[in-house]
Amino acid sequence: MADSLFTLMPLLLFLSVCLVLLWGYPVALSLAGVSLIFVAIGAATGMIEPIQLNFLPGRLYKIMERSTLIAVPLFIFMGLMLERTKIAEDLLDSMATLFGKLRGGMGFAVTIVGMLLAASTGIVGATVVTMGLLSLPAMIKRGYQPELATGVICASGTLGQIIPPSIVLVLLGDVLANSMTEAKSLGLQTDQVASIGDLFMGAVIPGMILVVGYMLYIAFVAWRRPEAAPAIEFDDKVDMRSVIWKALINLSMPLILIVAVLGSILYGIATPTEAAAIGALGALLLAVLRRKLTLARLLDVMRSTVKTTSMVFLILIGASIFSLVFRMYGGDELIRHFFTDLPGGLFTALLIIMLVMFLLGFILDFIEITFVVVPIVGPVLLMMGADPIWLGILIAINLQTSFLTPPFGFALFYLRGVAPKSIRTSQIYRGVIPFIVIQILVLAMIAAWPSLATWLPAYVSG
Repeated sequence: MADSLFTLMPLLLFLSVCLVLLWGYPVALSLAGVSLIFVAIGAATGMIEPIQLNFLPGRLYKIMERSTLIAVPLFIFMGLMLERTKIAEDLLDSMATLFGKLRGGMGFAVTIVGMLLAASTGIVGATVVTMGLLSLPAMIKRGYQPELATGVICASGTLGQIIPPSIVLVLLGDVLANSMTEAKSLGLQTDQVASIGDLFMGAVIPGMILVVGYMLYIAFVAWRRPEAAPAIEFDDKVDMRSVIWKALINLSMPLILIVAVLGSILYGIATPTEAAAIGALGALLLAVLRRKLTLARLLDVMRSTVKTTSMVFLILIGASIFSLVFRMYGGDELIRHFFTDLPGGLFTALLIIMLVMFLLGFILDFIEITFVVVPIVGPVLLMMGADPIWLGILIAINLQTSFLTPPFGFALFYLRGVAPKSIRTSQIYRGVIPFIVIQILVLAMIAAWPSLATWLPAYVSG
């Protein structure tokens, strides 16, 4: 009886954390608090020794030693500074004018701007809200079908999950690197290392495939149903030369920053942490050039950066406590035996884990899933032969898809909060379905052809 209860404790711990989170308690405190309650239960019943908690200071100290995590506040600062300098407004205005004469032109403009914002800010919520405020009223006013307009905005906003430099990829890269180290300690024979830079490079091709997929769908809708994505009639007095020149100027600012950050990583000039510092400095310089940098704005960005970074690291501490207690009850061995005994090997194990992560994406943010779930299942999948870069890209796109999926997708909530009252929630839900299908197809492509994620990192590293 005692042995059966001990075997069930890791599962009960995980389910208890999920229930507490559903009640609305803060994530970091829920992870740590529920875990310590289970330590007290285990100590009272003699199932575990509380002295094992002595490993906790060492685990937290190792977190502080991870230089790669310095990139987190730097990328957050870069994203927030670019958001506050209103780059999106100018980009949308220029792109809409440039593509407006085409059917579906505003949809193309929103997708391109979403891609550029994803590659320069990496903050999903901010991108969806910004695009919703700026482009949704304009698209509806010009006769766009509400489903198409809301779907394009939500899908383009979530590109920040996969297109580097993404906070998701930074955190995933750090966690997968630790999972690789653990897998090697368990007997994995490989010289491969998992790094944030490799994950950035691995995400480039899948991210571009998603963007092209979105634009092909918009073009298909504009061709089949012209009334759903009409062309915009402009005044003949509009000087297209000046429009093109303005568009180039507005495009050059984020593009220079993207090239500086990603180019320095791809060519081995800088580590991801150093590239994040380049990005933060570049965002400051852009704010100065645009005459948008004031002391009040700088202080606002710095406060928001500290708040977001503190939230991330507090969740990381809570997840470390959870992970330690989970292992104290033998949860890691339980997971390992469960997946290795499954018929179908890696494919079945990966399919189950992706489904679980997808469902968890309805109630948890990517940060909690990255810190709680990936450290548990990562070493197991790596031991079973999964490539760490391939695995990281699959997880990132999977979480991006769950962010879009009704009725709990976070991107839908972000857009609902800023959409006009004339837009019904059901229209938003229907609008994202084609883009969810596109993302699932891309996910299946990467699962079937891992080289889509692994070729570029291998090519760059020679």
